[in-house]
Amino acid sequence: MTYLKAGLLGALALAGTTALAQEQTLKFQSSDPSGNPNFELQQQWADSVSEKTDGEITIDLLPVDSIVAHNETQDAIAAGILDGHVTDTSYFAGKDAAFGLIANPVGAWSDPEEMFTFMEEGGGKELMNELLNPYGLQFIGATTPGLEAFVSDVPLDGVDDLQGLKMRAPEGLVQQVFAAAGASPVNLPGSEVFTSLDKGVIDAADYSVFSTNQAQGLHDVAEHPVYPGFHSMPLVEISMNKAKWDALSDENKAALTESVQEFSRNQVAALKKADEAAVEEAKSNPDITVHDWSDEERAKFREIATGEWEKVAAKSENAQKVYDTLTAYLQEAGLLGN
Repeated sequence: MTYLKAGLLGALALAGTTALAQEQTLKFQSSDPSGNPNFELQQQWADSVSEKTDGEITIDLLPVDSIVAHNETQDAIAAGILDGHVTDTSYFAGKDAAFGLIANPVGAWSDPEEMFTFMEEGGGKELMNELLNPYGLQFIGATTPGLEAFVSDVPLDGVDDLQGLKMRAPEGLVQQVFAAAGASPVNLPGSEVFTSLDKGVIDAADYSVFSTNQAQGLHDVAEHPVYPGFHSMPLVEISMNKAKWDALSDENKAALTESVQEFSRNQVAALKKADEAAVEEAKSNPDITVHDWSDEERAKFREIATGEWEKVAAKSENAQKVYDTLTAYLQEAGLLGN
């Protein structure tokens, strides 16, 4: 009887261990700070994962710099320090120019859904995994805060108005494209944008989405914003440790993928709503004029941008793959201006 009890207890313990093994907490780090609207929306995504997997997977989402710096999460995931991240892919362009090109092909997208379709159906997710798998990561899906608006103290109604424009823009492809379009981009930290516009050091700035620009008072000193934006829409990837992904059940892989697709649309909708409210507020101010570029002008800017994409493509074999796939997709979708 003693042996029978011992065997029964052992079997129960094994069963309990198996049940517990199906439940896991994955530690993800965001590139956004806590309290930021993007982080709050990401937290809602993390909560949804537990619901979709019946509690088998819990996401512990941490704000930027909680464990490592924003541009170190890729290595931390590969090393097992983190399980995943929600971050701007361009932070890893220093490892391969392909990351920068797929993260923000300046001028490519006029609507978030165009990017989502490319990622989900046009070869984007396969490209992401070709890039990430060698680093020990698996791409789950993409999101974005949406098209960034453009802040300007002078009227901008098309490409010709960019000639000689003194503007703030981040280093890399964004600066390349604006310089090719005739502007004079300079490096400035975000903290100096308001003062620089106010003092006339710059005429315009690539900064953030319209609602953020409005909330920070940028339109008070730069009264000719462009909305919707025409230049920048960053890809924010949700990726995780590949070995841990491979160990998941097919059901949980599908649930995670679906959760990201739903989150991406929810994020875009929430931020678009905030932008639209901010635009109406701005339009009620007689001193502010909101400019919306025509399809023809957007196509002109995109055509200039593609020439710069080609230069980036020459920097690595992977970057060339991104360029070829992206331009083929845009051509087929009728989104190229040439």
